[in-house]
Amino acid sequence: MNFAAEIVKELEHSIRLISEEEISRLARVIMESRQVFVAGAGRSGLMGRAFAMRLMHTGIPSFVVGETITPGIGAGDVLIIGSGSGETKSLASMAEKANGAGASVVAVTIHPESTIGTLASTAIKLPGSPKDKASGSYHTMQPMASLFEQTLLVFYDAVILRLMEAKGLNSGLMYGNHANLE
Repeated sequence: MNFAAEIVKELEHSIRLISEEEISRLARVIMESRQVFVAGAGRSGLMGRAFAMRLMHTGIPSFVVGETITPGIGAGDVLIIGSGSGETKSLASMAEKANGAGASVVAVTIHPESTIGTLASTAIKLPGSPKDKASGSYHTMQPMASLFEQTLLVFYDAVILRLMEAKGLNSGLMYGNHANLE
């Protein structure tokens, strides 16, 4: 079996289910925000870090929650949480704190009805392979939440493209914000 080809088939199916309106909606929220904070746990958190980096490349003030240089969140800011289940307790706590500080919260999740989804002012539903609670299995050949995490990264990249379009940016212009101490 060609595992890579099978992964691409699953991802293509998942990507076709992403709503263009959801991409535009997150782009609008970001454009209306003063600063963007990104959070996620595990591999979803790694996708969020990649997203925060691209936001920085577009000139949008962005931070990864938990980094030593991340400032406090406040009114006019947005916290974007990527969580397949929407139930990660540490992320739910962050959502509550962000709400208390007057920031808006966006949940990007398979389950908008989840704890984090209901704490969010905006809940974006992404396809993925939810865990079947009865059997404990996933409806994908890939391990655990891989399909959601891959879909999350593609969704985030699509949001970046929408932001680039709105701001009149291209890759050449964005290189001005690329790290140069490598």
